Amino acid sequence: MNYLINPSANTCLTSPYGIVSDLDKNWFYDALRDTHNLIEKIMYEIPVDIFSILGMRNLSAFIGELYVVSLANYSSGGFIKNPHQDGYPDLLLMDNYGQQLWQQLNLSGQLRYKQPFSPFQNGGLEVKATCGSVPTPEECLRKWGISKPDMGDTRISFLKSYDWKAHHQEINNLIGIIWDFNNRTPEIVAVFFGNNLVQDDWRMQDRKEGRGRTTSLSVMTRVGVAKMYQNWILVKNDFRYIDFLNRYNHGNLISSKL
Repeated sequence: MNYLINPSANTCLTSPYGIVSDLDKNWFYDALRDTHNLIEKIMYEIPVDIFSILGMRNLSAFIGELYVVSLANYSSGGFIKNPHQDGYPDLLLMDNYGQQLWQQLNLSGQLRYKQPFSPFQNGGLEVKATCGSVPTPEECLRKWGISKPDMGDTRISFLKSYDWKAHHQEINNLIGIIWDFNNRTPEIVAVFFGNNLVQDDWRMQDRKEGRGRTTSLSVMTRVGVAKMYQNWILVKNDFRYIDFLNRYNHGNLISSKL
């Protein structure tokens, strides 16, 4: 795999208790490699087109989940997957405080409850994946003579924007993934880490009464996307992706000359 790695990326995570953990940069690449290996197995060992069954939105979430599991495996117990499907963050920080909390929840029989894990008191890492946005079918037909990129089609030539979405506005340690299709196979093309995000970096949509801090949808603002770009971790060494990310963020931080 040919990826650019940002040697100056800030991979420090600060827990709600003020404890700073410096994440091993190798974890990000190792988790990417293992995610790709899992995807390859799914592609060639399962006799159904599971990606078409999932659809684009669920496929994004699925790729994020594969990355979560792979990253947890490389953390040597430093992070574990949130046991609740709707909990957050996706990876729970298991430093001394995290381990104590886990033991307390275990002894009190609360490991299957949602409340202690939405959010987990000691924090951790969120992981979100996106394949970006393409023009409407009408625009695609007018510009390129196709209705819209289909499942399995490489999207980079059509991308107009990207962001990440969540169901709350409290994400401040986010691993953001961008993926695309390569030879009809899903492939992660960029990984970013936002450890300085704030609530205003998320634009809340369709807030419903009685939902508390949970929203039906929060979308990262351009300011938040710029913060993620400024702390890029890995980018596929392919001019198309490098050029798109730099142009979209009005910068030149990513270079194949690194």
